[in-house]
Amino acid sequence: MSLATHRDLGVQGFAVEDIWTGLHASGFGQTGDGRSFSFHIERPNLVVEIYRPRLSGPVPQDEDIVAIATRKLVDLDLNDERSISAAVRDAIAAAQPVPRPGR
Repeated sequence: MSLATHRDLGVQGFAVEDIWTGLHASGFGQTGDGRSFSFHIERPNLVVEIYRPRLSGPVPQDEDIVAIATRKLVDLDLNDERSISAAVRDAIAAAQPVPRPGR
């Protein structure tokens, strides 16, 4: 397991602030437009959750999730920070909005 900071300034400021590698890889960061995100491994998938801007507390709640993306772990090296960061970056680009019930 490792802890690192990886910034990819070529993608409008996308940044993985903390990343843990290995079988239970996870981490968090900020998208290019300033929203925060987190990612983790859930069964055979990498799951990325993007949160709404200006969160009210330090820990996002389910209602704070505005978009989500999943990606199979095939061809992803969970022990390589660069591989995980690239997969997260690509997942953020492909994230789909979370449907919300009408008010």
